[in-house]
Amino acid sequence: MSEPQSPVLVRAAEATVLSDAPGSLITLLADSDTTGDAFTTNRATLAEGTAGAPAHFHTRATEFFFVLDGALEVLTGETIVTLEKNDFLAVPPGMPHAFAPAAGRSADALVVFTPGMGRFDYYRLLDRVARGEASVEEIKESAERYDNHYVDSPVWRAARAAA
Repeated sequence: MSEPQSPVLVRAAEATVLSDAPGSLITLLADSDTTGDAFTTNRATLAEGTAGAPAHFHTRATEFFFVLDGALEVLTGETIVTLEKNDFLAVPPGMPHAFAPAAGRSADALVVFTPGMGRFDYYRLLDRVARGEASVEEIKESAERYDNHYVDSPVWRAARAAA
């Protein structure tokens, strides 16, 4: 049996809040370095009309979504599901997925990766790109490091165009 981990407590006033686009906030809660690589978690707060995350997949982690408020559209493979408040979804490794607030709605979701992936620097990179301090090319170059692999999804493109 391994040594027990220490509790991970993040006070709201102490959490780092980043923005990867206007109307999109990412609150950093716990990364793999504080959870013994068990999980990484953040809160995604998406205003109505924001783009959300484009289609991508992870090779090593399952990504969990729990909707705290609003409605979140999520691509899972070739299917789009709408998650409402208190709905939960687990996306397994290798499955293309994307997410954004449902049309005419905002979304507030808890997002968890397990095992932990050391993703906070990825979110910081997205924040720097949004502020014009880094390039989209840097995101592409970071795919292996952050296990975030972008893919094309005609289904997702069509759904977002309709929204």
